[in-house]
Amino acid sequence: MDIQTFPNLSRPGVGQKPRRESQRPLLPQHSRHCPVLEAGSGLGMLVYAPLEPNESINIEFLGDGKYDFHYLLAGPGGRWQEIFSVLFILPVGSLGMVREEVTFKIPNPPITKEGAVRMAGALISNDDLGTPPGGVTFKGATGFKTPKGWDTVYGPVLNMIERPLAPMLVVRVETDWYPHESEFRYVLQPGEALSANHHLPIGQVHFVPREEIVLRESTEEEVLAVRKAREDFVKGKAATKLMTKYGLQYSPHYARQSRTFNDAK
Repeated sequence: MDIQTFPNLSRPGVGQKPRRESQRPLLPQHSRHCPVLEAGSGLGMLVYAPLEPNESINIEFLGDGKYDFHYLLAGPGGRWQEIFSVLFILPVGSLGMVREEVTFKIPNPPITKEGAVRMAGALISNDDLGTPPGGVTFKGATGFKTPKGWDTVYGPVLNMIERPLAPMLVVRVETDWYPHESEFRYVLQPGEALSANHHLPIGQVHFVPREEIVLRESTEEEVLAVRKAREDFVKGKAATKLMTKYGLQYSPHYARQSRTFNDAK
């Protein structure tokens, strides 16, 4: 299946391309021998922020409708320097205009206050701040247009379990007709912050068909077939135990069966 991609319309050509990645470096080593876990991690595509390698952003939810956005650049020595910040102050009761207070952190900044607000708007969705309270939407470097009848699901990076981890609202968009730019909607508590840079993904997308799913009960014969297949798999798994150099015992039976099945297809 072909998926059409298009760049962040405010920062075209900036940021890493989406890619599939089954490894999660911070998971225990024994997860490398769990094919179903790696298959879960590799579902869909990782999406990155529209940032250059020397750019980084940070946004903190201060509570009471206030969000503090920071833009940083790395110098030749790798040291990070904050360039500017934008304090977004949402109106009380959701009525009125959002106030934007820009503060420059360096003398003779290379950008105007209006440019700083536009830069922030290319990286986060200013209109979605506070929806719900604490909501922060990161924009991706790449958008997707799916074939007819297929949707895109936007969610967190799967199997990223290290703490702290802000929850994310998962959305499903009919991207076969709606020109949706990739967005990932985190929800922060007061005092919590999120960061993004060129190297780390900000979310993961999955492509799913929109066709109706109908569940049916198995017949007795089908249940017996499932039971026999399960027993055969358990026997095969027990007969193919291997030991890693770290003393971990595992079986490659699932991976081997998967390759056999897919090669046959």
